[in-house]
Amino acid sequence: MSIPIPTNVIRGPYADELEVGQVFDDAPALTLTDGLAATHRGIVGNRLRLGLDHELARQVTGSSGLISPALVWDVSIGQSTAVTQHVKANLFYRGLAFRRFPAPGDTLRTVTTVDGLRETSRKPGRRPTGLVALHIVTSDQLDRPVLDYWRCAMIPLSSHDAPALARRDDLDAIGRAPGRADLTAPVAAWDLTAFRSHVSGRHFADLELGETWTIEGRDVVSSAPELARLTGNLAAVHHDAAAAGGRRLVYGGHTIGLAFHQATRALPSMVTVTGWEGCDHVGPVHEDDALGSTLSVTRLEPLPGGGGLVHLRSQVNARGAEDEIRPVLDWRFTAVLA
Repeated sequence: MSIPIPTNVIRGPYADELEVGQVFDDAPALTLTDGLAATHRGIVGNRLRLGLDHELARQVTGSSGLISPALVWDVSIGQSTAVTQHVKANLFYRGLAFRRFPAPGDTLRTVTTVDGLRETSRKPGRRPTGLVALHIVTSDQLDRPVLDYWRCAMIPLSSHDAPALARRDDLDAIGRAPGRADLTAPVAAWDLTAFRSHVSGRHFADLELGETWTIEGRDVVSSAPELARLTGNLAAVHHDAAAAGGRRLVYGGHTIGLAFHQATRALPSMVTVTGWEGCDHVGPVHEDDALGSTLSVTRLEPLPGGGGLVHLRSQVNARGAEDEIRPVLDWRFTAVLA
């Protein structure tokens, strides 16, 4: 008589299996290559000049190339999803700040720490869920910090009758917006004068507080599971329609990436993005939705050597199959202009 060999289930944790202070650091490191950047650009676009023009990047940054910040944050988020494979929704990002900007050949690795837990209100017939605040820190192959931020995921508990979560943390207190020093440090050694001399069009001194652009020409959301796989994102709702309640949800970084692509159309002389004050997903996005956005200047901070920080708000809406228009993203970020 043969003895059955047990089947091992490979899955991520449920909310009631997490503890504040728990660390996840076993996601595979990823080396950033020109091929990876080109594939990413084919899905979410990228008109940021320093990510496209290696010679300009060399003159401005001293590096022979620059990886698009959108690819960097997508890889970082993907590496954090060992915690959030069961995620139902990602509610917000807070305080994202670049510490340095990687070049092709750099390798990223990410450490994710549980910073807060709180159960949502239980409803009859619905599996209970918890909100999990995560602190995410990404470094390169020399242990130099690259990114630091928080995100909040909604994750189900392990069963309908699971005991209530013991923690009731105030998630509004989690995270902080990056300060001026955080936003300027990674570009302090860059030659913004060289950027101004090589790039025509409007620069920092030409912008006005409150200026707003509506970007005509929507961008279709395509290759959604491919982007999730490309960046190591394990969340089942981006791969399996059943896990998402019947229709796959598009990874939030996909929406942010297309919003960034449209922002560089409005501001083609943008040098880079150094941080986010916050980012709220206000509605779901599905593949084949067409995204449009409005971009506004909310604050201007000049830098001593010329150029400055431009605080921007991108409000994104989606047009679905039935031509309804619905809001999906409210993204507040800081760009550098020369």
